[in-house]
This record gives sequence, C-alpha cells and structure tokens, in this order.
Amino acid sequence: MDEVIQDLENKEELMRKGQNPNPETSESLKGVPAIKHALKSIPGSPGVYRMLNTKGEVLYVGKAKSLKKRVTSYTRLSGLADRIRRMVSETTSMEIIITYTEAEALLLEANLIRHFKPKFNILLRDDKTYPWLTMTTGDWPRIDKHRGKVDKKNLYWGPFASVWAVNQTLELIQRTFLLRTCTDAELESRSRPCLLYQIKRCSGPCDDRISKEEYAELAKQAQQFLSGQNFDIQQQLAVEMEAAAERLDFERAAMIRDRIRGFAYVQKTGIANPASVGDADVVAIYQAGGQCCIQVFFIRNGRNNGNRAFFPSQADEETAEDIVTAFLGQFYENKVPPGQILLNCNLPESKVLNEALSLRSEHKVKLFCPQKGEKKEVVDHATLNAKEALERHMAESSSQRKLLKDVGKLFKLSKTPERIEIYDNSHIMGTHPYGVMVVAGPEGFIRSAYRKFGIKSAITPGDDFGMMREVLERRFAKTLQLPENERNWPDILLIDGGAGQFSAVKSVLDELQVTGVKLVAIAKGRDRNAGREWFHTDDQPPFQLPERDPVLYYLQRLRDESHRFAITTHRSGRAKTLVKSELDEIPGIGGARKRILLNHFGSARAVKDAGLKELTSVAGISRSLAFTIYGHFRPDWIDKEN
Repeated sequence: MDEVIQDLENKEELMRKGQNPNPETSESLKGVPAIKHALKSIPGSPGVYRMLNTKGEVLYVGKAKSLKKRVTSYTRLSGLADRIRRMVSETTSMEIIITYTEAEALLLEANLIRHFKPKFNILLRDDKTYPWLTMTTGDWPRIDKHRGKVDKKNLYWGPFASVWAVNQTLELIQRTFLLRTCTDAELESRSRPCLLYQIKRCSGPCDDRISKEEYAELAKQAQQFLSGQNFDIQQQLAVEMEAAAERLDFERAAMIRDRIRGFAYVQKTGIANPASVGDADVVAIYQAGGQCCIQVFFIRNGRNNGNRAFFPSQADEETAEDIVTAFLGQFYENKVPPGQILLNCNLPESKVLNEALSLRSEHKVKLFCPQKGEKKEVVDHATLNAKEALERHMAESSSQRKLLKDVGKLFKLSKTPERIEIYDNSHIMGTHPYGVMVVAGPEGFIRSAYRKFGIKSAITPGDDFGMMREVLERRFAKTLQLPENERNWPDILLIDGGAGQFSAVKSVLDELQVTGVKLVAIAKGRDRNAGREWFHTDDQPPFQLPERDPVLYYLQRLRDESHRFAITTHRSGRAKTLVKSELDEIPGIGGARKRILLNHFGSARAVKDAGLKELTSVAGISRSLAFTIYGHFRPDWIDKEN
C-alpha cells in the first residue's frame, strides 16, 4: 500500500512541475472530453480511480466493481449532482489502480482518501487513536490505560470512545478489584503503601499486604468482569460474603459487599448497557438542512464504552447510504472492527463491506440493520443522539458563521473569513519562553491546527517582540516554500497588543512578503478591564466596540483561548524542566535508577553529598555505578583503586 501511495505522490510532483506523467493523456482536454479520452484505456475490472486537475491535485478518489462502467457515468452530466458536475468540469486527467476484488478496491479507496483528502470526497475528520484498558501478566498484574501499539504479552479491552470513558471504567476496576496502577519500578522501590491503598483503591501488593494467590484471584475476577462474565463473579462474591459473615469477619464481608455494589453500578440493563448485544459498534446517521451527523457507540461485552459524534464534510448532496458506506471505509482504516456493526439504514454494498472489513480485521464482520428487539432499541437510541447532536451543531455553526460575517464587515474584508489565527507568548521573567498559534473557523476552534513554538533564538529574556518575530518567521517562512495551492493562509491574523505590537508584526509580514492577510491587534484599555479593548488595523484609526457587542465577545474569546493555550504550553514545558536534576547527566542513570536513588536518599542534593559506602549500599546500584556517581559530583577525585 505504501508503494502505491508513493508512486501516486511521484506522479503528482511531476504534474506540479509541468510534466505529464501519462504521455497518452492529452493535457489540452478538460471535463467530459478528458474523461472520454481516459476511457480508451480503462478496463472493466475492479479497481480505484483518481480524478486530477491541471495542478495535479487529487479531486476525487472512487472505487468500482467495473472501472469502465463507473467512469462512463461521469460523461452523462444530466444525471449528476451539482457537486459532481463541478468536479467533472475541473478534471483534466485520470489515474486507475486495478485490484482483484471489489473488497480490495474499497480498502484501497479508504487508504487513498485518508492520505490525499480530496476536496470532492466525503471526508471523515478523525485521525485519533482510541484508548483501551490493558492488564499486564506476571505475579502482580497491573491495570492501566493504553494507546498505540499492542504488546502481545498483555490483555486488552476496548476501544473506549474517550479518555473520560476509560477513566470511569479504570476507577471502577480499582474500587472493585483493588488492582495496582503503579509501574513495576514503583512497585519494587516502595517500602510502604501509597495513598490508593489508604483510600481502598489498591490491595497494597507493594508492601505484601496481600498474597500472590489472593491478588491473582482479584486479577482473574477483573478479567472475567471485563470479558462480560459478570453473573459468575457476583455469585462467587455473594458466597464469599456470607462465609465471611458466618466467621464474624465483618470487615471482609463489608469489603465484599462494596465490591458487589460496584458491580450493580454498571450492571443496569437497558439501552445504555445492552446485555444481549455483546460486542458491537452502533453506527447511526441523521440528516437535516443539507448536513449530517453520524453517531458511533462502542458496545463491548454488553457494556457501553461511550460514543462519539462525527460530521463528515462534502456530504450535502449524498444519500444516507452513500455517506455511511464512505464513513465506514475511512473509520475502520486504522481501527479493528468488532464482529457486528449495527446500522440504522440498509447499505446496498453491505456484502462488499462485510468482506472488506473481514479482510482487514482477520475475523468475520457482519453489518446489518436490526428491525426489532433490544438491538433495534440501541440503534434508535443512537439515532436520537445523532439528531440532537446535529441540531446543536447546526445552531452553533449558524451562530458562528454570523459572527464571522460580522467580523469580516468590521475589518472591511471582501469576503467572510474562513480562518483566523491568533498568536500569543508566555514566559516567566524570560525563562521557558513559548509562542503559540490558535486557529478558529466556521466550525469553531480548530484544535488540530494549533501550534506550539519553543523559542530557540538567543533573544533578550522577556523580549516579547523578538519572540513574536521568531514565531511568525517560523510559521510563514515555512508556508511560503509550499506551492501556492497548498498554503493554508489565514484571512485574519489577530495578536494581543497595541500599536507597538501591531507595527512590529506588520514589519515582519512585510519582510516575508506575506500579502492578503488582515492584521489586527487587540489591546485592553488603561484600566485593563475587558470590554474596553482598542483595535488597531492598517486602514482605520484605533477604535472600540460597544461593551455588549457580540463581535467584541467573540474576539475576546479568541484572545482568551490563545492566552489559555500559551499558559498551559508554558507550564507544561516548565514542568518538564523542573523534574530534571543533576542525576540526569550521569552516564548509566536512567529513570528506574534515578527513582531508586531519590527514594533512598530523599533528594538529588542528598545523593550528591553521599559517600562511596552509602552509594554502594543502595540496592540496584552496582559498585562501578556508585563510583561513577561519586566521581561525577567530584571531578577532581581519582579512584585510587583504579
């Protein structure tokens, strides 16, 4: 797959340089004539096709059981939607990739859409990995959150729709089964139980408060619970509680009672936790006003692991079936689907999707639209959530677009701004300086476009002008190197400051020859009260807005978001440096040995002052390493034994 994508990128690069990667394609043709010319060499086999414009940009990626029949349909404009007609009118060439089956074509199509993000495809804006719960193996199994690569030695449950959902389950596991969440190094180095033991969230294996056999039984019960075998565990716990009560061991009986209550917390039956569903993803779509929302609920072992709402782009003229088909191909491009996917609409290509998703996951996957029973109730519940989410999204989007339109009028733009970039700096007396970029658009804040800039140049500590210059140079100088059609240019550049900051930033933009960007500075009044801000631009004198003006509130919110992001970025960077110590500079001292030394001596200074005899007595520190540590803090000292 990577080789295919690399080959396509090479061909696009040739087209950007003005070279035709396909000599048989006439560059003078455009629209339907170009497609008819390409049809001369397109076979009737399954595969994937790409439609390109004169700049070599990918306009559209599609798959077909018969490439020739599918591409031929684009030559009959009367039967096409307006969006597709626009796409055809921009097409100058086509690329095809032949596959053995339609299922393989569907998988390849999803990969290429995610990679190239063609502007006429239905696009899923979701590149996140979802969190899982994992349990290690060994004498003292550990339960924790997990993202990323899977270690085959461990056990996994999920995915969960959000970190909040996985944290809720993790808290329940801690409260009910008392499993540890500390690392192996912490387990080995501790000499007394931590706070989690005191609040009854851990059984204290670090201090031998529980035997290996008892802990293994807790881990086994947790595995059964996460695997859906809840009834057996409850029965077993009920027997244990009665036995403890008969022995007059009321403390243990009360502890088991609390664990049973923990089960009751999540064992509620119904739509929220559908016991009969088992493992499934519930996918429901709702359309209104030319927009749509797709809700995905993650059901594992009859328990709801949360849900997420998606708002695919370029879906205004498509049917629900087409949107869901495109969504599923892209959604599962980097995720493993469960054995069943419940839908609220019947898909014409369900058999192909079944085959494609089964190939990807290496187990059988079935898509179907339930008509009755608990599964139908679950799908209806997801549909209701999709409807409510879309209504909220449309209300917010409408309000946002009106605000952007008013902002455009305020700053005399020729069109409604689509992208506003806000910049800010943060430091403490010049230390740990960071600059940030926050981005907003018609859908609100675009958090995936936020950027952090650790200040690298040797500027005077506290020089805000110098920091802003470096940030803007790094942001725009890099962008200017890209082809013009690939530059993600802001319509408005908003900075926090007055006339001085405005002039400094304007000089930087002029030096970089950045044009077509409206520069605006927002400064608080003399009393620093919000609501009395002054705005500075290059085509009108400084002005203020009425205190209750919605546009003023909006611009304040943009500035405040940049403040928040700058401060949290600075704090995060400062925290990373604060945890560093002189121990990090010693060869052979990693995280585990550093913890051992700090736990033994209490501080880095105490390690520095320790003698050779004290260092060699520390468990886990070899004699040679003790000599290295001792010598590191005493450069003039020479080991007489060596």
